[in-house]
Amino acid sequence: MPRPTLELWERPTVLIERVGQREVVTAACPIALARDLAPGMAAAHARALVADLDVREADPEGDQVWLERLALHAVGRWTPIASPSGPDGIWLDLTGATHLFGGEARFCRRVLRFLARLGFTARIAIAGTAGAAHAFARFGGEPVTILPSGQEVSALAHLPVAALRLEGEALASAARFGLERIQDLLPMPRGPLARRLGLAALARLDQALGRAAEPIVPVIAFEAPEVSRRLLEPIGTPEAIAQVIADLVGDLVLVLERRGLGVRTAMITAERVDGADQHLSIGAARATRDGRHLKRMFGLRIDRLEPGLGIEAMRLTVPHSEPLGARSGAALLADENVPADLAPAVDQLTGRAGEGAVFRLGLEQSDVPERAVRRLAPLVDPEGWPVWKRPVRILRQPELLTHVVALLPDHPPRRFTWRGKAYRVMAGDGPERIHGEWWRTDRELWAIRDYFRVEVEGGQRFWLFRRGDGVEAETGDLSWHLHGFFG
Repeated sequence: MPRPTLELWERPTVLIERVGQREVVTAACPIALARDLAPGMAAAHARALVADLDVREADPEGDQVWLERLALHAVGRWTPIASPSGPDGIWLDLTGATHLFGGEARFCRRVLRFLARLGFTARIAIAGTAGAAHAFARFGGEPVTILPSGQEVSALAHLPVAALRLEGEALASAARFGLERIQDLLPMPRGPLARRLGLAALARLDQALGRAAEPIVPVIAFEAPEVSRRLLEPIGTPEAIAQVIADLVGDLVLVLERRGLGVRTAMITAERVDGADQHLSIGAARATRDGRHLKRMFGLRIDRLEPGLGIEAMRLTVPHSEPLGARSGAALLADENVPADLAPAVDQLTGRAGEGAVFRLGLEQSDVPERAVRRLAPLVDPEGWPVWKRPVRILRQPELLTHVVALLPDHPPRRFTWRGKAYRVMAGDGPERIHGEWWRTDRELWAIRDYFRVEVEGGQRFWLFRRGDGVEAETGDLSWHLHGFFG
């Protein structure tokens, strides 16, 4: 839910809209909220409470246009499925997309930074159902909420009933019967609950808890390539679905060739007889319009489509495409000097093993080894590798060594014990001194690690370090740790 940041306002500001014969406050800046002005208040009352109030006309149509532009931006850069959510937010279907940004938490931080550059703050919630995400984004109170799937019931219980997106009449009925929080609705029989709050309230509760589907109708740019097939009879077998997908891909390739485009993200929408649409998305590491490759990628995920009582229409859309010109005939000939194109192999591996299983390692700007590596997209060329030698494998967290015998301050250990096994060092090299990142925590202000490369009996080579320089006590406690392995 984007809101202008505090720095933009020099005095209390509200937006008003005429409702019948009254002017009502529809939004208030943080300064106005701190002075007890709130949406829904009469504009005359607000002016009486705050003398220097800046009153401006609301522009709901302009807000909606802005939200649609933000959703289109999300479709092009974050996820293939996005759409506005009411007058103050957007939906994002992040299935299979967050791994491209380093996980859900890092994706949320990226979105918050993006909105901050536009002059807005936001609250983001990720949950297994759209209703739960909507509730926590507006009533959770935290900038970022990531709710593990399957915990919707316990997590939503303490939120107010208004978090279920109920109509005004249903909210008034809930207040009249003393139903203040969602946990008050859960033990009630469905019949009496429907009589008191209405069937729409039951539907909202079921959607939030995952008992009823709530498909997101994505925004699609006008120029997005799309093909569709409406079937004479509903289909439900994998063979029939695969045949329709193959036909759609064939139609799509012709459209892409005419427009000089290639697929980066494609989405199948299957319209079921019961109205619960199914979505199936694929992503390509590099723009492609190879029909066989696209069919193969959809085939790897076809089991994720649930036909239910039958599928009566299917639509293939390309939310994210890139220019892709024709290749010359010489480019199709084998050339030993041209490296093989890994994009098709990466796409197939991703389809089989999952989106987060295929990646490359790149360098993060950090001197601390466990912070210096991050995941990159499979086809991104890593840059900036350090000149210092690093192990082929680094432990997620350094492990403590015991029974260490070493000369201080600059000699590698002669003996140590790791995981209950004693090792005798035959050769060693070092130290390589790494200082703590003092700007992170006070604990790292004077922290020092001295790293050594050692070879033990049997030929194994380890990467060890000692905390502290052996002279000043505040640099470390002189404990030894194992951090990695050389090949």
